[in-house]
Amino acid sequence: MPEAAADILARERIHLTESRAALERMHKHTASLEAFGGDHVSTEHLKQALYRRMKALEDDPTVPLFFGRLDYDTGLGAEQEETLYIGRRHVTGEAGGEPLVIDWRAGMSRPFYQARPGEPMGVRLRRRFGFSHGQLTAYEDEDLAGPGEVAQPEITQSAIVESEIERPRTGPMRDIVATIQPEQDSIVRAGLHQSLCVQGAPGTGKTAIGLHRAAYLLYAHRDQLARSGVLVVGPNDSFLSYIADVLPALGEIDAAQTTVTSLVCEANGVTVRGLDSVSAALIKGDARMAEVLHRAVWSQLGAPTAPLVVPRGAYQWRVGAYLAAEVVDELRERGVRYGAGRAMLPQRLAHQVLLRMEASGDSPDDRVQNAVARSKPVRAYTDAIWPVLDPVKLIMRLLTDADFLAATADGILSAEEQQLIMKRPPPRSAGAARWSLADVILIDEAADLLQRTPSLGHVILDEAQDLSPMMLRAVGRRATTGSVTVLGDLAQATTPWATRSWQESLAHLGHSDAAIEELVAGFRVPGTVIDFAARLLPEIAPALKPPHSVRQHRGELDLRPTADVHRELPEAITQAVRNEGTVGVIVADAALPGVRKLLDDRQLGYEVLGEDPEIFDASGDLPASDPEVAPRLQPILVPAALAKGLEFDHVVLLEPADIVAGEPDQVTGLRRLYVCLTRAVTSLIVVYAAELPAALAA
Repeated sequence: MPEAAADILARERIHLTESRAALERMHKHTASLEAFGGDHVSTEHLKQALYRRMKALEDDPTVPLFFGRLDYDTGLGAEQEETLYIGRRHVTGEAGGEPLVIDWRAGMSRPFYQARPGEPMGVRLRRRFGFSHGQLTAYEDEDLAGPGEVAQPEITQSAIVESEIERPRTGPMRDIVATIQPEQDSIVRAGLHQSLCVQGAPGTGKTAIGLHRAAYLLYAHRDQLARSGVLVVGPNDSFLSYIADVLPALGEIDAAQTTVTSLVCEANGVTVRGLDSVSAALIKGDARMAEVLHRAVWSQLGAPTAPLVVPRGAYQWRVGAYLAAEVVDELRERGVRYGAGRAMLPQRLAHQVLLRMEASGDSPDDRVQNAVARSKPVRAYTDAIWPVLDPVKLIMRLLTDADFLAATADGILSAEEQQLIMKRPPPRSAGAARWSLADVILIDEAADLLQRTPSLGHVILDEAQDLSPMMLRAVGRRATTGSVTVLGDLAQATTPWATRSWQESLAHLGHSDAAIEELVAGFRVPGTVIDFAARLLPEIAPALKPPHSVRQHRGELDLRPTADVHRELPEAITQAVRNEGTVGVIVADAALPGVRKLLDDRQLGYEVLGEDPEIFDASGDLPASDPEVAPRLQPILVPAALAKGLEFDHVVLLEPADIVAGEPDQVTGLRRLYVCLTRAVTSLIVVYAAELPAALAA
């Protein structure tokens, strides 16, 4: 007689209780350890390792400790009969260290995401668990032992998966370990040395895939990446705040997260305080500027015109100008960085001096060569031929000295283009310059020409479609010896310098060999909303496959034409706030002040995205499913320019035509609108008085 569902749940709840107790024991044991190294540095290293271990073992009672179970069967090819629980971290029991929970990244966990009838991967039964506030509430079994054709992995049709995807948002982005689908899992588990580009339609989980790939790589290649590092690059600080909790929730705190702006500013010790015109930014962001900078740097190299004379004791040793020129040419042919060549030149010149000493019967050693290399005549000769360069001052000269720019950009930039990027009026000094982001990217490029930028083990680049070629080069040089995961959507490209193709972007990144994966199955955006937004695709990205939603719940789309926006908008917001979960009110950037005044006049509370980078943390992770316990979250007022990458349970969007008109051209405006329309997880209300764009009205 089959076991009753209530009895199964009771037994699984006991296992959950035992697992949480075991995790607490592991945490306390780690906390009791003390770090004693052979020296201060070793001790500090051990302290950091213990701290990371402590953070990885922290338990959040509102988050399920495990979400799945696998029953392995020897009759299906498994090595032994065993039951494994799949969760966010590995938990071991007291007796013999048996695993109570297996980390989702372990090889034994892979069948949870990949097994299917006809290819069970040794698993007889796959069980999924439903939770509410950390408490186990339901389970769902899938028999994998039955007959079935081996086919391409399908999107899992599961009520528990569906409810997890649709669970209301009450704070920052959540991990998706319980709902990863086969095609997503294949990307997440790709090898460290494999670079990937994920073209993902809205709601396909590309950002989550990138973060989970970081977590997987840190697990599978811990020692290597502990040395070389993992970096996540996002579009803005609000986005980073939104995704900040994902990796820590998976037990990973070693991956750094930054924006392109922060990355280059911190590396070069400058701050972005200026803004370029679109035409100037397009030129500065063009890949041709790399050759201009290469010329600018190496044009500083001088030609020896006089011999090097080094007095030593009673003798003067001479190195002819032609020999010094040969030394310089040899260093250039080696392809070294400018700074490395300058550092090597004194030793090369000193070696020439030693050859002359030896020819005269002397027997100098390495100490003599080092002393000659450090001597005043050699240093002065080096400075004259191979002068010290500062990347900030070099870019300052390039953008203020018309003759210097003309010489280095000859045949690359037209005279008109050169005039467009000149700074007028010239700043008094490099320190007083109001550098734009495009300027700092140029400084970063120049710095790399002087000294090689250190490379990381893996870089994850999100919203990559919006980066200029020079920005892509800046990110790419941080992964010259590592790999990259590039995430984006060409249909959501909203900058004037946005990429035209992923092949082009990958070439600028220096990873042309990266595999390109296209995701079109949407898990976040409901069907009615994505179908409505996809009407724009023929105009904004005709080459892409139209996305589709795999969710059974089609969501709610409410189009509200009105003659009185001031009345309709507050009513729509009030209606949205009555629902469970987060509410985003997306408006054209120019409309933000007016909407704020309207909401203030109506005494409607709200927060403004962009004013507080920790806004998602401030919202908290409230148990909003119980209206008697949790207060309703305040709506978040979102300028259209900052909406990309975010998601809200309910979205109220004001005046699509204004969002389109806020961009420099029609296509970019429609792409911005496409982004804004696809932020909703459950419902979308569109309030408008102006006529809808023709593509939407069709």
